[in-house]
Amino acid sequence: MNNSTLKLELLFIDRKQIVEDITRVASANDLNIISMEVENKDEKTLIYIETKSSRFSPSNKTIIKCLKQISDLVEITHIHSMPQEIRERRLKVVLDSISDGILSIDKFGYITFINRVAKNMLGWNHLSVLGKKISSLPMENYDLIECLKGKSFQNKKRNVITPNGRFQFFSAGVPIKDITGKITGAIKIMRNMKELKALADEVTYPSQHTFSDIIGKSASIMDAISFAQKIAVSSSIVSIRGESGTGKELFARAIHTQSAVSDEFVAVNCASLPVSLLESELFGYEKGSFTGARKKGKQGLFEIADNGTLFLDEIADMPMGAQAKILRVIQEKSVRRIGGVKEIPVNTRVITATSRLIEQMIKDNTFREDLYYRINVLPIHVPPLKERYEDIPLLVDHFLSRAAIKVGIKPKKLSDTAMKKLLNHNWPGNIRELKNVIERGSIISDKDIIDENSIIFGHDIESTIRGLEAIPSNDLENSSLKARVGSYEKQIIKSTLTKHPSIRKSAKALNISHTTILNKMKKYGLTTK
Repeated sequence: MNNSTLKLELLFIDRKQIVEDITRVASANDLNIISMEVENKDEKTLIYIETKSSRFSPSNKTIIKCLKQISDLVEITHIHSMPQEIRERRLKVVLDSISDGILSIDKFGYITFINRVAKNMLGWNHLSVLGKKISSLPMENYDLIECLKGKSFQNKKRNVITPNGRFQFFSAGVPIKDITGKITGAIKIMRNMKELKALADEVTYPSQHTFSDIIGKSASIMDAISFAQKIAVSSSIVSIRGESGTGKELFARAIHTQSAVSDEFVAVNCASLPVSLLESELFGYEKGSFTGARKKGKQGLFEIADNGTLFLDEIADMPMGAQAKILRVIQEKSVRRIGGVKEIPVNTRVITATSRLIEQMIKDNTFREDLYYRINVLPIHVPPLKERYEDIPLLVDHFLSRAAIKVGIKPKKLSDTAMKKLLNHNWPGNIRELKNVIERGSIISDKDIIDENSIIFGHDIESTIRGLEAIPSNDLENSSLKARVGSYEKQIIKSTLTKHPSIRKSAKALNISHTTILNKMKKYGLTTK
């Protein structure tokens, strides 16, 4: 009894009726054709065929001899795998390497494919599930069976506990249809919520910034980007000038990313550190240098940024004594810790930034002229928002998307009147102010379209919060400060709950924990109904 399979590649000079001739040979030798693929190229025809012998079939040697009798056959070769098998294996490798879980069934509900991630999510690692009916397996998957009736679903949240642990994921399912529109199966894709959150965090708070992260198409911002890209590979000091909130640190980080330096980006705001701490933070100190010093001493930021970039933000606010030491480090390329005598070599790329007019400070003897000329080698001017109004719509779309990602909703849009209100503002706080206005509008507005009433600038915030719900003046007069604050807090939480689909998303919008908002809802007698 001969039940062997035979896989062959046959090369023919192209002509008609080749398939019919092969089929005749197969029939004459009582062979069952399992699969056949035809490929035409360069006036040649390639036939891939897999056959299975019956008990009446001759030997493989005889079968090949019969095939060789077909006219125009150039070559016949044994193969280990059919092209379709190779494609399926490649696809499986690809689908097993992605982070989404993928599960498909045929029209009868039998599993036709499942990748490694889906098996792990559903706790089926040790089960042989291919060919099994999905309804017979542990874990409820009726949503995919419903797809066989023509239904589909998107972003369905699932929370499952399996032997592999607890998994939270969003799933989407669609029916599979053939060319006639008939349903032949269904497929489900599952996205791990932890990975989605990590992706959202990277979009919202990216660990690396590039010049593509700088939003804008105006001539002024494009000129600044072009110059910054050109000088990024240089080791010379860069001085970034611009008003507060224009994005000077974003430029510094983009320069660092595109530069040749290999180590980390270290940023310090010279205006935010007390004078007593500034030098110890920048230059470090040896053990026992002063009361409260660490026993083992401490590296300064110049050392930490060795072979990397040190960003000195608001350098103009640095005291004159520290300015002199900064100049020495830049010139000597070495640093001496407080209380130390040893010179420590540092190869640190320095980028400075300021929103102040240093030239006037030099005249006022509040900034060292020699340091000015040392850091002003490659100056970049970052334009204020009032000089790039055409970029406001692009920035608005960007901030709306970021706001939506934070709470997991579809990005909102701005009405024409809201956009006009933005374009008529003078933006003293620049892009930082615009970001705050857009995030505030996304939270306040309970509609998909944000109107001008939800566009609130800094000086209007207090009056707007009061207007969330008017409280009779006599009640206010007779209330304590704690009661008044509580009343405002209640209205803010109540308003936020009506704008978001879940309590958890409302908590995210208010930047408080899920437990905190539940406690406050209980305190104020609020519900989501």
